[in-house]
Amino acid sequence: MSELIIPKGYKATLDVETTEKAIKKLKDYFEVALADELLLKRVTAPIVVLTGTGINDDLSGVERPVSFPIKGMAEQKAEVVHSLAKWKRLKLSDLKMEIGRGIYTDMNALRPDEVLGNIHSIYVDQWDWEKTISKEDRTLDYLKKTVRKIYDVYKRTEENLSKEHTEIVKELPDEITFIQAEDLLKEYPNLSDKQREAKAAYKYGAIFLIGIGKELSDGKPHDGRAPDYDDWTTETEKGYYGLNGDIILWNSLLEKPFEVSSMGIRVDKKALEKQLKIAGQEDRKKYLFHKMLLNDVLPYTIGGGIGQSRTCMYLLKKAHIGEVQASIWPETMVATCAQSGIELL
Repeated sequence: MSELIIPKGYKATLDVETTEKAIKKLKDYFEVALADELLLKRVTAPIVVLTGTGINDDLSGVERPVSFPIKGMAEQKAEVVHSLAKWKRLKLSDLKMEIGRGIYTDMNALRPDEVLGNIHSIYVDQWDWEKTISKEDRTLDYLKKTVRKIYDVYKRTEENLSKEHTEIVKELPDEITFIQAEDLLKEYPNLSDKQREAKAAYKYGAIFLIGIGKELSDGKPHDGRAPDYDDWTTETEKGYYGLNGDIILWNSLLEKPFEVSSMGIRVDKKALEKQLKIAGQEDRKKYLFHKMLLNDVLPYTIGGGIGQSRTCMYLLKKAHIGEVQASIWPETMVATCAQSGIELL
């Protein structure tokens, strides 16, 4: 399956050669600024992990990983990562990282179940980051403070780009707006979750939507989350639950909400037990990662993923993610893009 939007009269702001140079400068600038804001150091990360350890992320819980047997390891199976939320927490434990400091990495993943289109590719590249926090830091205020720091990096990067490429018009609002998923449901009770996102993103320009994964008052969650990395069941305020969320920008070119980051305070022992039960996945307690967490071996952490190609696409005013990354696409999509002035790398 695929989905494709062709903006009327689209013409790329930067040509291919200039785009390639801009991608490198943008990524270098953003990476350094992010590490500075969140006190992170770079580490090297795997692209594959062993099957059956519980280390790979399950995203919303239904996506299939790319898996294969390893000849040199008695045909033991491995799988390409979806993201590195659990691996990063294990890494922080190994490094004995002090509270308030953390790690980031270039995460490259394959997600073959994605619906291909303007913003989805089977190839995913993220800045995956994670930092150690104290038990007392597991609060909504700490989460918001961290989101504001990340948003400041977006603002600074946009400013830097607009100075070098005057044809790039700045669009990000001065501040990001925080919205509870439950409040958004109450404001737009007759709309779907994605339609509600669109209303809020258009209204504010940049939002952080809090509380992804837990059932809302209508009996449905606002999008899915696996039960074993983000904490989406801890009560944060009266009537509100969840220490996680998404950074969503309004993409004026595509005229739709544009998620650039999923992040949150990670599950502690209590939240893991609760969320595995809700999801009917208590059998995961047998996996290495889950055993370590339930035995209080792993540190308290906050972390997330920031889409590299998504960030480049938004800030460089591109209509298709294939304009800022090399991937594979359906032949019909390639042809339509070529006819519409969208040059896929």
